[in-house]
Amino acid sequence: MTSLPETPTAVTVRAPAKVNLELFVGPLRPDGFHALSTIYQAVGLYDEVTVAEADEWGIVVHGRDADRVPADESNLAMRAARLIAAALGVETPLHLTIDKEIPVAGGMAGGSADAAAALLACETLWGGRHTREQLDTLAATLGSDVPFLLHGGTAIGSGRGEVITPVLAKGTYHWVFVPSSGEGLSTPSVYGAFDRRQAGLDLPEPVPSPAMMSALRAGDPDALAAVLANDLQEDAIALHPPIGEILHAAMDFGALGGLVSGSGPTVALLADGPEGAIDLAVALTASGVADDVRRATGPVHGAHVVPTPRRS
Repeated sequence: MTSLPETPTAVTVRAPAKVNLELFVGPLRPDGFHALSTIYQAVGLYDEVTVAEADEWGIVVHGRDADRVPADESNLAMRAARLIAAALGVETPLHLTIDKEIPVAGGMAGGSADAAAALLACETLWGGRHTREQLDTLAATLGSDVPFLLHGGTAIGSGRGEVITPVLAKGTYHWVFVPSSGEGLSTPSVYGAFDRRQAGLDLPEPVPSPAMMSALRAGDPDALAAVLANDLQEDAIALHPPIGEILHAAMDFGALGGLVSGSGPTVALLADGPEGAIDLAVALTASGVADDVRRATGPVHGAHVVPTPRRS
């Protein structure tokens, strides 16, 4: 007699961080967001979210900067779980466990990664009743970066960043990330500084740069380094001057290029290969320029189910 497969009572999903290879900011939209054109790349720093059926709703956060992450209903992963439960008409409470590796408030979309992971974990736990397009729609209501973290790889983000179009990108890129040793930068504060700096200017509708598309198609790290761009970088540096010092030092230490990741303050540095990434990381820490560095490669896959949780 063949037994039926058991319904899982817990699911763990791993989701990556992102770096914006270019981020162009356009005019304000009627909904209060800026029009954006960005090139996302998913990189191999991961958070894991485990959802498990429970007697009541709850959440616990472990790992890097866990004390800076809300462990209540305001947590984006909890909001994602509540959202998909309501969409499916499921009343079973869940307990969420988040294991963090992605820097908090660092411009690498750690909260969005957690939300993407929670969406996929709940969808898997409750039987996979949404299409990917429907999941994308739910994801977009949670945040502009969340749909991309479901997909991963390399992609254009348009609209306010939530409309995802995959990009043909060759090769593997080696990154060194320098998180802030202090508090992060809030996205609203960086955009506020941008708005003050651009006051009175007529911003054009942003579009991807042909040079970026060409560099990605060629899989050429040197070409990519030359076209890394972020319209928010000047404002992030003004709010957190050590960013500029790290970027300047990194170029002296052999980085091919660098930029602020998203709204910052994490600095993303492109190296010429695995050995170059190691050398750059060592130079930054040995010189005292950086207290903490993280190496990762990209592009990587988006949110995906892993066989077993790290922590029960």
